[in-house]
Amino acid sequence: MKDKKMKKIGILGGTFNPIHNGHLSLASQAKEKFSLDKVIFIPSALPPHKEEDSLLDSSNRYLMTILATSDNDDFIVSDIEIKRGGRSYTLDTLKEIKKIYGEETTIYFITGCDVISEINTWKEVESLFKLCTFIVANRPGYSLKIEECYSRHIKELIIPGLDISSTRIREKIKHKESVKYLVPDLVYKHLVNYNLYS
Repeated sequence: MKDKKMKKIGILGGTFNPIHNGHLSLASQAKEKFSLDKVIFIPSALPPHKEEDSLLDSSNRYLMTILATSDNDDFIVSDIEIKRGGRSYTLDTLKEIKKIYGEETTIYFITGCDVISEINTWKEVESLFKLCTFIVANRPGYSLKIEECYSRHIKELIIPGLDISSTRIREKIKHKESVKYLVPDLVYKHLVNYNLYS
């Protein structure tokens, strides 16, 4: 699995409950702007900062992530957090990625501004910054609220029109509204065929 040519890897973790076009756009733009070799999508088993109530089972979320990324060779899907089970901590995942791809590989952890604002609540935050640089997606006109001591470890990525959320998609499905152009076609078909989130 280790690839000597991969020197810069982006990690996009999340529940992907479900994965949507905003996730794909974010990964694609981060890859381009920061010259990443690949972006690895890592669906979480059970995230430490989210409730389980509306969380679809990991096998469906993993499959939808594979379906969503299948036509892009720059994207990889990993099940390391699902296989590990239990709560998914970024620190543990980054350590595992370093073991797989080598200490010389530079890791960029891609996330949203809502997540980064709570970074001081994460497990061993100082150790995280030794393992990766954060790429934080933000909307035009919004300022990042980051503690000064963390700012040198964080790169901002401005993404216009990033107004899709998994929560919104689940709500639309619940109210029998179409999500056809919010998720990739294969994901849409999977949602419809298996009547997910209804």
